Amino acid sequence: GKLLVDDNFSTIRKRSDGEAQPVQKVSTACGISGDPLNNIVMLTDSYKVTHHLQYPPGTTKVYSYFESRGGAYEDVVFFGLQYYLKKYMVGNVVTKEKLDAAEAYFKVHFCHPVWGYDEKLFNRASWEHIITAHGGRLPIEIKAVPEGTVVPYKNVLFTMENTDDKCFWLTNYLETLLVQ
Repeated sequence: GKLLVDDNFSTIRKRSDGEAQPVQKVSTACGISGDPLNNIVMLTDSYKVTHHLQYPPGTTKVYSYFESRGGAYEDVVFFGLQYYLKKYMVGNVVTKEKLDAAEAYFKVHFCHPVWGYDEKLFNRASWEHIITAHGGRLPIEIKAVPEGTVVPYKNVLFTMENTDDKCFWLTNYLETLLVQ
């Protein structure tokens, strides 16, 4: 994709006043190859990239559940999970190319101007394990209520658990994508 960038506030003001203004087009690539919005390694909150360092030693299983905590209505119609599963999580979704692109991005994103980049922040070895041990398929099990079901809030809509003890960190890494 392309991001429209204005030179200055004067240009923004003129455009908002209805004057035609030329627009610069700047690539949003940030040095990333491929489509960052179709890269499961990058589709998470940035703080979750480092969560693998925060689990207690010996952790092998993480079981998470997702619920509607409430709001204006006491019931929720559960739908949309299949779309995200099929678009982002089914099949060989982790590749060396996607891993390389994500690592390049995270090296810039997590780089400190004084201390530089800490290599342990990005869990490359575990992502490589997913590629070699699982052919790029995510070792995750998801159980969900049927789509279209009306469920009272404060009830479980779906659960997720890692199926490979070495990928305990993956369960909550994927949360960002699935709670849209």
